[in-house]
Amino acid sequence: MDLVLNVADDYVFSPYVYPAAWSEDDPLRQFLSLLVVTNLGAVVIYLLFGALSYYFIFDHNLMKHPQFLENQVRREIIFSLKSMPWMSVPTVGLFLAEVRGYSRLYDNIDSSPYGWFGVILSMISFLFFTDMAIYWIHRFLHHKLMYKNVHKPHHLWKVTTPFASHAFHPLDGFLQSLPYHIYPFIFPLHKVTYLGLYIFVNIWTVSIHDGDYRVPKVFESIINGAAHHTDHHLYFDYNFGQYFTLWDKIGGSYKNPSALEGNGPHDLCRKLGKVNNSESKKSN
Repeated sequence: MDLVLNVADDYVFSPYVYPAAWSEDDPLRQFLSLLVVTNLGAVVIYLLFGALSYYFIFDHNLMKHPQFLENQVRREIIFSLKSMPWMSVPTVGLFLAEVRGYSRLYDNIDSSPYGWFGVILSMISFLFFTDMAIYWIHRFLHHKLMYKNVHKPHHLWKVTTPFASHAFHPLDGFLQSLPYHIYPFIFPLHKVTYLGLYIFVNIWTVSIHDGDYRVPKVFESIINGAAHHTDHHLYFDYNFGQYFTLWDKIGGSYKNPSALEGNGPHDLCRKLGKVNNSESKKSN
């Protein structure tokens, strides 16, 4: 995150915001700057990719589903934008620790013990490590002690749109993002790679809420895509994973997506549409 902070300091904060006497290395200044940068970045990524997905990928026929709420899109966006600033405070604390050199992030490929292979390996291990950690955190959030006051707000959206992707209680959102942030404190990771993965996981979160269930058939039982996550919202106790189905299969919580069995939200909307058309013809 110091890469982003350095750019912000060079082009915005140092020349236009902070007094010249306030050192760029001051922890309070860094915290405040990271707070601004993190919130702006999160909002831009959320609204940009949420909107792109909503207008070009999301099937608007899903809005006719019986469990699609009145004014749901507006409510998802408002809920997300209200939660993000609170969610960002502990996140920025971890970013500050990274900026001040407490993580294992590195600048140069030469700093990796395995060169470019190490960078590629870290990307793969990042996905598997965070997938495992998020699975167990997610299951913990479904425990009766946590669910009602923390995770339940996200399950208000039964048939989701891309804008539901960040509509979490602040504590819920932070806990589920925690594995992304603790990874570079445990394992070495290139800074640019980390920034790219951070953007990727936010886009992925949008994608598993977009109602587009298309996955190459060979990956249907491996990738935890939108079809799997839709059943998590609809049936509650299944498909807790983030990217893969591995831990759901290990933990006994895997459910083959209803959409892939011809019984998903799209199928119900089509059936309801046929019934409505039939009744309309009869009345005429």
